[in-house]
Amino acid sequence: MTDRQYRQTDHHDHGRWIHSAVREYECALVRYATQITGDVERGRDVVQDTFLKLCKQDQKQLDGRLAQWLYTVCRNRALDIRRKEDRMKTMSQTQQSAQTDAGPVTSQIEQQEAVDQVTQYMDGLSENQREVVRLKFQNGLSYKEIAAITKLSVSNVGYLIHTAIKTLRKELQVDCG
Repeated sequence: MTDRQYRQTDHHDHGRWIHSAVREYECALVRYATQITGDVERGRDVVQDTFLKLCKQDQKQLDGRLAQWLYTVCRNRALDIRRKEDRMKTMSQTQQSAQTDAGPVTSQIEQQEAVDQVTQYMDGLSENQREVVRLKFQNGLSYKEIAAITKLSVSNVGYLIHTAIKTLRKELQVDCG
């Protein structure tokens, strides 16, 4: 195989790897970025930036850590955008737009009501608790991956998830019981 053929094969493999990553992670990352930025379009922009950065990465360096890398880059970019926009908006406008854009779409009224109720209780959690709960249960990441993404210790992630679930259970039992 010539050097030129090797580079073409390597480039083709890199393209397949990127395509596979987009297919596997795009939807979850858009949802995650939207939750941070409070806007679907901004979330999509963040994810696009994330995948553009991935195109410049060496696949071998990220082997086994792709999800962690993607969520970390996505989180950092989304937080940068949110900080920039928070300086331009009042807090009430930010909360209002996040509540408008963040709700999941379902076809059954009862499911929507349950989701709305849990979402309402999630709003009562600290920002750290909301983030680790979403990363764990909406995105299926491990405590170790969440710790790397959020720059918290694994035990702190576990504690935040445990106390958040305890709080949510308590709130839901009061309402339902």
